[in-house]
Amino acid sequence: MKQSIKHVASATLTATALSLLLAGPALAETSTVVQPTMLAASETMNTTEDAVTDTWITSKVKSTFLADSELSGIDIKVETNKGVVTLSGVVATEAEHDLAVAKAKEIKGVTAVSAEALKTAE
Repeated sequence: MKQSIKHVASATLTATALSLLLAGPALAETSTVVQPTMLAASETMNTTEDAVTDTWITSKVKSTFLADSELSGIDIKVETNKGVVTLSGVVATEAEHDLAVAKAKEIKGVTAVSAEALKTAE
């Protein structure tokens, strides 16, 4: 067991040292070299941001549901298309249904919530 821990610690230290060695030249670049690269990355990010917004919204809604003890987040399916969140599945009560809709509406980027497919067990 002790030998295993020493092996893991040694591997971690080696990986850290190598990453610092490799990062050194990148961190030493001047701002004139980095600036055009950052501009290009920023432009790409703006065009890519639209493509991943729905994915981000879906992830954020789902994680919000899972973090809330009053919701059965595992039982709620979340899909997003152009900012419109669609909820489906089965929840225990009408109050849980309403809470899921309210929580989804609070997420940045959500333009509407459709919960017709989210049924209650009651």
